Amino acid sequence: MPRIKRALVDGGIYHVLNRGNAKQKVFFEALDYQAFIDLMVESSLDFSVDHYAFCIMPNHFHFVVRIGKAEHLSEWIQCLMTRHVKRYHKHYGGSGHVWQGRFKSFLVQSDEYLLTVMRYAEANPLRAGFVDSAEQWPWSSHNERIGSAPRNMLKCPPVEMPSNWSEWVNRRIGNEDLAAVRKSVNRQAPYGNQAWREAIIEKFGLESTLRLRGRPWSDKNKGARHNYF
Repeated sequence: MPRIKRALVDGGIYHVLNRGNAKQKVFFEALDYQAFIDLMVESSLDFSVDHYAFCIMPNHFHFVVRIGKAEHLSEWIQCLMTRHVKRYHKHYGGSGHVWQGRFKSFLVQSDEYLLTVMRYAEANPLRAGFVDSAEQWPWSSHNERIGSAPRNMLKCPPVEMPSNWSEWVNRRIGNEDLAAVRKSVNRQAPYGNQAWREAIIEKFGLESTLRLRGRPWSDKNKGARHNYF
């Protein structure tokens, strides 16, 4: 199956995702999560990446980021993954693939659509049933966002944040918005209003993202929800 083309835009905002090889667990203890966050900070400085939101789950991660130079997107993720895999094998032994391979990414429009994607990322552990509120998951940007964690990792997004951000994240995302984000995740299609999406698709030849690829999300498979994005 041919690879999906990436829309590479200098200063573009992207939702970036990857998961463990064969959907296997990657993070087992607090030290694993913290080490990964430390590597995120290091690699982001190397490639001038601004983090607007992130969430690290047991077998996958979400980043919502701005990339200064589009050509650095793959270089940055490759750097992060390589450093993490070296740490993983040193800590746990063994060899071989830890991550599934090529990461997913898609452009996000920098307005209310960006806020929806940030909310989607930070609410991931809540949707998966791991916690009762986003504040209870320490491995995301949420607690830094609301001022209860001093990581100093986040940048201010180019859109006004709701004053009740925590309440907003903990409220269930509407079915229409949830389906739209998941469609972009599954197809790696740009996420924004229709006119903006169509312009990006035409400009970068992303017509293939209009066709469904892979296994779509199903809320019927609740027991395996953490295996998906």
